[in-house]
Amino acid sequence: MSSTTRRRDHANSFVKRYRTEIAASSSSVFSTLAAFPLDSVKTRMQTYQYNGFVDCVKHTYRTEHLAGFFRGTQSRRNPSLCLDSAPLVPFPPFHGSPLSGVLTQPLQSLLPGVMAPMASITLVRTVSFSIYQRAKHVYAGWAKKNTGYDILRHVNQPGTYPNLYSIACFGAAGATAGSILTFVACPFELTKLSAQVSVLLAERAGSCQKSRAVATSYQNKGTLRTMANIIKHRGALGLYTGFRLHLLRDTLGTSLYFMVYESGKQVGTTIAGDNPNNNKLAVVTAGGMCGLVSWALIYPIDSAKSIYQRNSLLHSRGEKVEPAPKIEFFKRHMYRGLGVSMSRSCMVNAIFFSSFELIKKRIKTLDEEGNL
Repeated sequence: MSSTTRRRDHANSFVKRYRTEIAASSSSVFSTLAAFPLDSVKTRMQTYQYNGFVDCVKHTYRTEHLAGFFRGTQSRRNPSLCLDSAPLVPFPPFHGSPLSGVLTQPLQSLLPGVMAPMASITLVRTVSFSIYQRAKHVYAGWAKKNTGYDILRHVNQPGTYPNLYSIACFGAAGATAGSILTFVACPFELTKLSAQVSVLLAERAGSCQKSRAVATSYQNKGTLRTMANIIKHRGALGLYTGFRLHLLRDTLGTSLYFMVYESGKQVGTTIAGDNPNNNKLAVVTAGGMCGLVSWALIYPIDSAKSIYQRNSLLHSRGEKVEPAPKIEFFKRHMYRGLGVSMSRSCMVNAIFFSSFELIKKRIKTLDEEGNL
């Protein structure tokens, strides 16, 4: 065997071993780039009151221009501008006086601001899928050992449908991944939120000079500088502001996410039969549905988390922060931005899972094609 062949086989072995991580990270880049603006609009609508999606988009563009739709992108604000607003709990009335003195940035300058948060999102999603895959096999192995039922064999067998065993396995593995990832994701998500609403935070900080000074300090910051600023004002544990709500959201949400995707893909594949084009449609449909269902059910939790985190950014360490709003299901004010979020999630996950499954399938054929 030549040295070239050995190197190729070694590389193929490495790629196959980590195919889940490679497929997840690559797919995350594609899907995240497609959803940047919608994610920013969703967060703004959750934490501040607007007269709908179009009003939020218009106000964001008018006050922050194109850069306002990209989290982590810097924008400037006239320091002499002073606007009064109502208190921030939980949804202040919108009196939207436009910010003057906001300078546009060339489109190409948005990319550096996008890269850091996109890298963090890619990291979180890659680790999430890695944990999920391992947890799924652990739980399936436990079930086989104790009940004699092979869950994964049933799922991969053509012509089958989800059952209680498979749904429970996927849900438990998803909950495991979501709960563990909260420890990694919480600081990044708080940082992302502060970047998305930094201009609004300063604009509507009220008449308290101290709160306005703290709010203004979050502007013109990248990911790492925003983290440092949070630590400065709230201490290291400040990065985990809203942790309990984040843990609840991600544990339930990730469990639902994978239950719906895996079960939906199994149903779609069974209905499609051997037609490869129909199988691709099953992946796209299941990917879109898992985002829609999970967000629809956990959205009030996410709204409460976002509002509490927003309010905390106005306070320094030791100061009392307003309690998180009560999580209320089927209450209109807890679902602001839901349409935007569900549209974004459907698009992101349809793109993500289509790419994810395609890349994994491609990796499996490496030895057959004799190239990397």
